[in-house]
Amino acid sequence: MLPDKKGYFGGFGGRFVPETLMAALDGLARDYARLKNDRAFKKELAAYLSEYAGRPTRLYFCRELSRRLGQRIYLKREDLLHTGAHKINNALGQALLARRMGKTRVIAETGAGQHGVATATVAALFGMECLVYMGADDMARQSLNVYRMKLLGADVACVNAGSRTLKDAINDAMRDWVTNLKDTFYIFGTCAGPHPYPMIVRDFQAVIGREARRQIIAKEGRLPDYLVACVGGGSNAIGLFSPFFNDTNVRFIGVEAGGKGKKPGEHAATLSRGRVGVLHGAKSFLLFDDNGQIVETHSVSAGLDYPGVGPEHSYYKVAGRARYESVSDREALAACRMLAEAEGIIPAMESSHALACLPRLCKKIRKGSLIVVNLSGRGDKDMEIIRNNVKL
Repeated sequence: MLPDKKGYFGGFGGRFVPETLMAALDGLARDYARLKNDRAFKKELAAYLSEYAGRPTRLYFCRELSRRLGQRIYLKREDLLHTGAHKINNALGQALLARRMGKTRVIAETGAGQHGVATATVAALFGMECLVYMGADDMARQSLNVYRMKLLGADVACVNAGSRTLKDAINDAMRDWVTNLKDTFYIFGTCAGPHPYPMIVRDFQAVIGREARRQIIAKEGRLPDYLVACVGGGSNAIGLFSPFFNDTNVRFIGVEAGGKGKKPGEHAATLSRGRVGVLHGAKSFLLFDDNGQIVETHSVSAGLDYPGVGPEHSYYKVAGRARYESVSDREALAACRMLAEAEGIIPAMESSHALACLPRLCKKIRKGSLIVVNLSGRGDKDMEIIRNNVKL
């Protein structure tokens, strides 16, 4: 499904930005429309995804977890990609787009650090200057990824404004971009932001769902009953879901960060508890107070600690195409341990949220149902968080 000419998915999306950015976004939309079906561009991207990033990723059957929960559960192993998460799919695509547009400098925002690492990685690969904006709180809890970015040659700008997390990193990255349009390309990390970014990010991440579709048919002879993925901004989920959009018998479940409570500031459950508004250039569900001010969010997962969500997810929610629910920090930590002990795989805290909905889901659905969970990243970056919260 494509957005309309103004960048709307149903009533969500669009472009709410300063006039100084309109020309840059128009140019990006034109160049992307020209290149996305260009044979040489597609061939180059496919080659880097295969030879450099490590695609296709495996669709792994969880034998022990399936036995425990009474359903057939597969993991789409995005954690096996170079840099450790799905973010490299989009970073490679946008970096190649930036090169075709003649840009020599790239910037990015990051929360958990994985998009920052992916951006620093492709900048090193292609010899581009790189600056990554990251909230001070996220830098403290994801210090390993900060070091990785610097080792790759990127500069990391510490953002101390606001909640000192992903929202504020995006704000500063946008300010940089509007000041340096001539040589700079903003590699946006999730399927949010002004048009055409939600479409671009979705398209580059849709390789996840296309592969999963082929793989599950090869293994099971049919499509899955459920697709499950975590949702912060929502790029890994939309990458899995979108190639199955017209398969109405395949149900989508997006899992948000329920944090430590239901009060404002205690969670990041945007679709579950938010309202419609405008943030970072797009109309979508947001978390804001009665005065229209964005509220601070909380999650044990830095990558889900965001008060907005991609507009296509908002459309899926309102249209009834996907169901969105939330799990707590405690449930996510328990799910991380569950997968580690059952399958010998330590997931990222973001992916642990998707896994955390499985025990409750598996009790409600028909026995023998087929479930694919997107394991969007591996847990290396979160070991300190896990160690400090999971007692052995």
